[in-house]
Amino acid sequence: MRRFPSRRREPPPVGADSTDEELISAVAAESVTALRLLHRRHAPWLRARLSRRCADEDAVDDALQDTFLAVWRSAGRFTGGNAAGWLWTIALRRLVSALRGRGPRPVPVEERMIESAEDLVLLNVEHGDLGTALNRLSPELRAVIQATVLDGLTVKEASRLLGIPEGTVKTRAMRARARLREELA
Repeated sequence: MRRFPSRRREPPPVGADSTDEELISAVAAESVTALRLLHRRHAPWLRARLSRRCADEDAVDDALQDTFLAVWRSAGRFTGGNAAGWLWTIALRRLVSALRGRGPRPVPVEERMIESAEDLVLLNVEHGDLGTALNRLSPELRAVIQATVLDGLTVKEASRLLGIPEGTVKTRAMRARARLREELA
């Protein structure tokens, strides 16, 4: 019996210094190591951002797990560009799907028990004067403030997530803080 050569390509070698694009390319070639590195690099900030949008930790865990399963299955369709944005889009869609499958609607933030000072601050940010002031910012400035202040990302992580240079993140954060001071004065 004649055997045809395998179409499966060998995954390129990857390491901690590999770019996100290189890791996704290696995941497309079925590199488990690349998927682990991608997970280690992105799961913490994805969890933080998903948790800001959903109080149900099980739903967040399910969405995060489904995100990396989807990455494993669809890495070959990644066309390049902002890998962090691509991951965030997948994670957000998985969270919506996880919540749809849970039946009753999630408890609104006002009805949740406030378990920590951080929860109280986030509640006031969303529904207080600061939330109103944040909504008045341009989308570019608001995105930087959300990534660096509310989601707790470093400038480097925010740069990667937003697809803009680190210097631009710093400049926009400075401009946003100045506008917020004016709004809240």
